[in-house]
Amino acid sequence: MKFCEKCGNLLVAKHGRKLTHLVCRKCGKEYKIHEKIMISEEIHDQKKGVVVMGKDEMQSDLPTTHIICPECEHGEAFWWMQQTRSADEPPTLFYKCKKCNHSWRSYG
Repeated sequence: MKFCEKCGNLLVAKHGRKLTHLVCRKCGKEYKIHEKIMISEEIHDQKKGVVVMGKDEMQSDLPTTHIICPECEHGEAFWWMQQTRSADEPPTLFYKCKKCNHSWRSYG
């Protein structure tokens, strides 16, 4: 890895017939390559885990809040947040009534 002497950004290979220059994407400064370099890439797959909670785990691990259940009008529910849309969207709040176990969501 090489870094720009001017701004400190990572240098990338300039595409062409021969690899003779590295270029800074931020400031555009070019650096001539004097030694032989090797470009490689590694991709690591990371599998996402799924957490399944039973009724007992939910009651002991999730926080509670005072909110009116739309089904039974009880005033307390468990809540959790989950990113259901893209990263630039706010997370979704989920609620589960402590009395009737009805679940509903609130969009941030």
